[in-house]
Amino acid sequence: MRWALLVVFSAMVAWSLSPGAALAERRVALIIGNSDYELVTPLDNPGNDAYDISVALEGLEFEVFLGLDLVHDEMTALTQRFAEAARTADVALFYYAGHGFQVDSANYLVPTDARIASIDDVTGATVPLQSILDKMEAAPGIKFVFLDACRNNPFEGTLEQGAARVGAGLARIGDAADFMISFATQPDNVAYDGAGRNSFFTEALLNHIYTPGQDVSDLMISVRKDVLSATGGRQIPWENSSLTRQFRFDPRPPSVSPETLLWQVAVNARDPQLMQLYAERYPNGAHMGDVMAFLDPSVTGDPAPGQGASRGYAVTQDQSQADRMWELARRSRMRPLVQFYLDTYPEGQYAGDARRLLATLPSSDNANPGRLCERLATHPRDATASTAGVAFAKLAQNAIAAIQACQSAATASPNLPHYTALLARATAAAGDQQQAIRLYRDSAARGDLRAMVSLGLITETGQGVPPDLLAALRLYEKAAQAGSADGMINLAVALFEGVGLERDQPRAIALLKSAADQGSPIATYNLGVLAQNGSAGTPAEALEYFRQATRIGEARGYLAAAILLDEGRGVPRDPDAAAVLLLRGAAEDGGQIVQQLTEAGATWSRETIAAVQSRLGAAGYYTSAVDGLSGPGFAAALETWRNGGFVDDVLVQ
Repeated sequence: MRWALLVVFSAMVAWSLSPGAALAERRVALIIGNSDYELVTPLDNPGNDAYDISVALEGLEFEVFLGLDLVHDEMTALTQRFAEAARTADVALFYYAGHGFQVDSANYLVPTDARIASIDDVTGATVPLQSILDKMEAAPGIKFVFLDACRNNPFEGTLEQGAARVGAGLARIGDAADFMISFATQPDNVAYDGAGRNSFFTEALLNHIYTPGQDVSDLMISVRKDVLSATGGRQIPWENSSLTRQFRFDPRPPSVSPETLLWQVAVNARDPQLMQLYAERYPNGAHMGDVMAFLDPSVTGDPAPGQGASRGYAVTQDQSQADRMWELARRSRMRPLVQFYLDTYPEGQYAGDARRLLATLPSSDNANPGRLCERLATHPRDATASTAGVAFAKLAQNAIAAIQACQSAATASPNLPHYTALLARATAAAGDQQQAIRLYRDSAARGDLRAMVSLGLITETGQGVPPDLLAALRLYEKAAQAGSADGMINLAVALFEGVGLERDQPRAIALLKSAADQGSPIATYNLGVLAQNGSAGTPAEALEYFRQATRIGEARGYLAAAILLDEGRGVPRDPDAAAVLLLRGAAEDGGQIVQQLTEAGATWSRETIAAVQSRLGAAGYYTSAVDGLSGPGFAAALETWRNGGFVDDVLVQ
């Protein structure tokens, strides 16, 4: 039976991990998710998507108008209530998941009771998207629209009549001021349901929306990158923005990545369960050596199993640890972390919020074949916020399980060739190269970007086929044109070196810029190197490339940017800004910055070292003279900072 839910959630009482009581703006959101349709194909994800988005936005101090499985009159009534609230809102947001389609380039959202027998029924049976946008225009602040409604037209055939033009997906819209309109996929294209509880688009949005200090434009780059990676390029989110100012869902100062935050929390808790969780979630992580030293003390000779590692650690105060644990749990959306928080702090400040979040996260024993296939076989360059990449050697150890899961996933989702590409990778890891090549060719022919790039590498190096550089370059070109950052990078390398192609540095740089726009950390970092050397920009542009690289996961950018600021190499010298970058990088990278500052401290200006010392002193770790000289006390403070002692507050400039 159809069920409906119309609820208004008031903004939650401000607490330390919310945007905070200092947030003066009023935020309102209309969230609608329609899954249980009466007369057309039901959908699996929209109800979950809408509810989970509502939980996330409540935690970001939105007043939420939530409707699930709404008939036409309920949709219009809830929209009107939202419109009235939006008239005095600084931020108005509309999110819709469910069936939607376009007729004559106009978009229509489908209530659960829609009855459409002909083209003449469309207007009365649906809710025109433009009617909601018109109401939002009255809001004085900025407006956001998120549309996860680009699935196949449920009335296909019924509407194919007369002169009306019925298109796939939703039509391009958006020219009003102060709007950002985001589609789950490109205009006129169809989006996919996800492998689990949420769609690919909404899952990516949920995984990034709590990133502190992240501008909405960077948020959407992260979302686009994750969806493109998870679908092999078959789905690429798109947005149209006329915003006139920046906006951050969580305006607090930037923090460390969830990976580093997990390490900081785990080492402070000194808990083997958290250490093991890090090892499973980030097998190639920057702190993996420290984690393994903790889990296996024989590596360092420590006498007590599971009780220590090779370095000293700082234990934070209990409330600070609780705050970190909750921030990590809601940013990572990892069920074991949410449960760990509740087990550790059952009456804690965020226990109620944790229980609500836990209800939205599927248990690990309910993992479906698609999710298991992704976890076991995803290429490291396709890692997303929820799925870590797996090195080929690690995949070889679990190849049989990966093959079984990916075969089931490919059968269950025949329209998504990415599972066939993952099956090909697992098959190659099992040693059957010829079958892997056949699977790669099949998924590449159906548009999977990872398959195109992998097949290009196989063809270039002659792994099971005669080497053919020109054929490989054609595959890279095809992948690049379809949006693959790795295809762009591989093609750019050939153009830089003149291997198989005539040298063309301008086009190579353009390809790297396109890859950077897709959110590629490697392309962004290398653009910084080229700009730093004067090959493709100025030192000021290099500095921005390096900073952007750090924001999207390339830890090498911290050191590169700090060097520019320390030396004043083409940019104004700024020892304090360099110090902030060095301390962020010391927490995030694999130990290179700590080594630089302790073993090569003389290569840095005394002003920059002094600025690092001063901030370590503010954190309580450095008690010697702030003299700009590296020494044992400085080294010990840096180790404490890296291993559990990261403090956001001392980095605010």
